[in-house]
Amino acid sequence: MIKAIVFDLDGTLLNRDESVKVFIAEQYERLHKWLCHISKEEYIRRFIELDKRGYVWKDKVYKQLIKEYFIQEITWEELLEDYLTYFKEHCVPFPKHLETLKKLKQDNFLVGMITNGKGQFQMDNIKALEMDSYINTILISDWEGVKKPDPAIFKRASERLRVHPEECVFIGDHPVKDVKAAQDVGMIGIWKRDHQWNAVEADYVIDELDEIPKIIQQLTSVST
Repeated sequence: MIKAIVFDLDGTLLNRDESVKVFIAEQYERLHKWLCHISKEEYIRRFIELDKRGYVWKDKVYKQLIKEYFIQEITWEELLEDYLTYFKEHCVPFPKHLETLKKLKQDNFLVGMITNGKGQFQMDNIKALEMDSYINTILISDWEGVKKPDPAIFKRASERLRVHPEECVFIGDHPVKDVKAAQDVGMIGIWKRDHQWNAVEADYVIDELDEIPKIIQQLTSVST
């Protein structure tokens, strides 16, 4: 019997790729005085390249940008602080994120989230997307001291929701850190399709968030 739906954040509910593009374009304009010797297109392109879809923390990204483009009069620390301050204002969700969460809550499912990343930064993004009121428990790796794909963080999520892992569905975009890791502890793994990967071994595959309630309904009807 499915009782809880647990989500990843980046690439699943938050369209991080688009959010980064919007943010970094605005950062360039905001700090143009110190970045004007670089073209806007080049600054955006190189940041996205160095960021590696969020897998490189921004201290390293900004240090490299300063080194490559001889940025003066503004430090990497100040660039990082600007990122921490303003990124949340540029969060772009995937379509129907709130409608999907609302539907799951209306259907009396518990909702959780497991995300890797910096604690307050990720929480700010979650709140910016107005999702926090729909989520029963949020586990952020920085605050938990453990990160995906470690099975401990998945088991901890089910414990906080007071359900068994076998009663959980996990939805994420990463084949290993999300889908396989969730399956390894007994959860049903749903892959939100990402163009980086093919032939992902998931229990279900979705392209849009509003497909989720239909899948959950099927799973519930099968188990009753």
